[in-house]
Amino acid sequence: MELLNIDCLGKPLRLEASLAGWQQIFWNDQLVAGRNADERNEGKFIHEFELTSQPHIDVEEHSVEPQVIKVKLEFDVKWQPFNIDYQLLVDDQLIENGERNTKDIEQQTPVAPRKEARKPGLIGLASLGLKLLKSAKVIKVVLAGASLAAYTWLFSFQFALALIGCLVVHEYGHVKAMKYFGMKTKGFYLIPFMGGMALSDEKVNTRWQDIVISIMGPTFGLLLSVIFLLGYMITGNIFFAGLASLSALLNLFQMLPILPLDGGHVIKSISFSMNSVTGLVICVAGAMLGVVICYYFGLTLFGFLLAIGSIEIVFEWRTRHQSHLLPLDRYGQIFSAIWYLLTVAGFIGIIWYCAMSGDELMSLPLKLLQS
Repeated sequence: MELLNIDCLGKPLRLEASLAGWQQIFWNDQLVAGRNADERNEGKFIHEFELTSQPHIDVEEHSVEPQVIKVKLEFDVKWQPFNIDYQLLVDDQLIENGERNTKDIEQQTPVAPRKEARKPGLIGLASLGLKLLKSAKVIKVVLAGASLAAYTWLFSFQFALALIGCLVVHEYGHVKAMKYFGMKTKGFYLIPFMGGMALSDEKVNTRWQDIVISIMGPTFGLLLSVIFLLGYMITGNIFFAGLASLSALLNLFQMLPILPLDGGHVIKSISFSMNSVTGLVICVAGAMLGVVICYYFGLTLFGFLLAIGSIEIVFEWRTRHQSHLLPLDRYGQIFSAIWYLLTVAGFIGIIWYCAMSGDELMSLPLKLLQS
C-alpha cells in the first residue's frame, strides 16, 4: 500500500509497504530502494540511495555533466493504529519532514498508470456513444424499469414498488458512505432479479472504508424498517408491517457473512485485520454457513453467490502480503463487530415482531428470496 508520496528534486518520491514487511521506494516510477518481506514490519527504517540529476546547458551554453545526489529517507512506522513519521534528506540537508495517519491514507488518491492517447476510430466513437448514454442516465432508467417489470411479473405492481423503494434506500446508503470518504461515485444501478449495485470511480484504501461502505447500505435499510414498523404500531395497518418485514429480511440477507454480500465484506475486513489465517478460517466458516442456509430455505441464488465468494476468499488469501488496504486497529475491530451484530439483531427483532401478526403478507419476503 502507498504510505508516502512527496516531492524530491522536482519528481514524486513514493514509499510503498505492507504488513509482510516488504518496502519499495519509487522515484518518478523508478525503483530506487527497498527491502524484502521480513517479520519486522514496523519501527524505524532508513533507506539510502543515489539519484542522478539530468544534464543541462547553462547560460553560457556549456554542457553541465549530471551529478550524483545522495538521498536518505528515514521513517518510523506503526501499523495499528497506523502512523508514520518521516524525514527526507538530500546531501545531508533536511528537505521535508512530517507525519501521516489513517485519515491521510483514506483521503489519498493511489497512483494510476497513464494511458496513451489514441486517435478516435469506430470503436472509440462507439465507446463515446456508450459513455454519453451513461452520462444521460439512460441505462439506469432502463434497468430500473426492467426491475419494476420483473418484480411486477413475479408478484404484483404494489409489491414491486415497495421492493424497489427498499433497494433504492439500501444502495443510497452505500453511495452516501462513498461520498463521506470523498470518493467519486457513479451512483447505483438496479439489476433485475439481482437487487442493486453501487459503483465508485475509486478504490478503497483502508479496511475501515470497506466496512463503512459495506454496512451503511444495511444500516439505511434498518432505519427504513424502523420507520415502517412505527407506521404499523401507530396505524395498525398490516401493510406497514409487511414493508418493515420486507426491508428487514432483504437487508438481513445482505448481512450474511458470505462474500460478495455486504456482511461478507465486513467479516472479511475484520478477520483479515486480526490475522491472515484467522481471516481465512472465518470466511470459510461463513461459506459453510451459507451452504446450510441455502439447503434449509431453498435459496437457489446462494449457489451462485457462494461460487463468487469462494473465488474472492482464495484471491484475498493469495494476495494477503501485497494487500493495499490499511488494516483495522483493535478498537476498529471491536467497534465494527459490535456494529455488525447490533444491525443483525435489529433486523431479526423486526422480523420476529412482524411475524407475530400471523398474516400471509409476512411470507412474501421469503418467497422473494426463494425465487
